[in-house]
Amino acid sequence: MVTDSLLGFSEWYLTNLESGGYLLVAGLMLLESTLVPIPSEVIIPAAAYVSYRDGGMSLGGIIIAGTVGSWAGAAIMYWLSRWLGWSLLLRYGIYVGLGQAKILTARRFMERYGPASTFFARLLPVIRHLIGIPAGVLCLDFRYYSLATLAGSAIWCTVLAWLGMEAGRNREALQASLRLTTLSVLGVMAILLLLYYCFVYRATRIRG
Repeated sequence: MVTDSLLGFSEWYLTNLESGGYLLVAGLMLLESTLVPIPSEVIIPAAAYVSYRDGGMSLGGIIIAGTVGSWAGAAIMYWLSRWLGWSLLLRYGIYVGLGQAKILTARRFMERYGPASTFFARLLPVIRHLIGIPAGVLCLDFRYYSLATLAGSAIWCTVLAWLGMEAGRNREALQASLRLTTLSVLGVMAILLLLYYCFVYRATRIRG
C-alpha cells in the first residue's frame, strides 16, 4: 500500500511538475514541513531528475525552492505552537495527528541536544516536521531557529537534488521506471528511519 501511494503521488507530481515549477516544489516542501505526510525524498529528487532530463528548471532553483518551502512550513509550526502553548498541544494535538508521544519525543530531542537540535532535525525523518513544536513552545529565538532551519534544509535539499541528478544521468538504466525509483526512495527512507531510531527514539526514551 505504501508503494502504491508513493507511485500515485509520483505520477501526479511528475505530470504537474512542468506547469507547477518552483512554486509546486516550494509548496509541497512547505506541506512536508508541517503535518502533511509528503516525503521530501520524492519531491526534490524527482524535480532534479526532470530538470536534468528536460532542462526546464535549474538545480540551484530547485534547492532554493525546496529550502524556502521547508523554512515556511517550519515557521508555521513554530508560530502555531508558540501561540497554542504546551497544554493545548498535549490536549488537542492528537486530533491533527500529534499524539503526546510524538510531541514529547520532539521536546526531549531538543532538551538533549539544545538549540543545535533544530539544525540536526532537518536531516532526520519524523522529527524533521516536529521540531518546530518544542522550539515554539520554549520560545527559542526565531532568528536562530530560522537560520538553523535554512541551513539544515539547504543541506538536505542539496543531497536529495544530487540523488535526482544522478538518476537523470543514468536514466537509460532506470528507463524512467517509477517503480524502481520508488523502491529506491523506500530504501533511503529505511536508512533514515534507522538513524532516527538510533539518535532520536532510543536517546529520548533513555533520557525520558
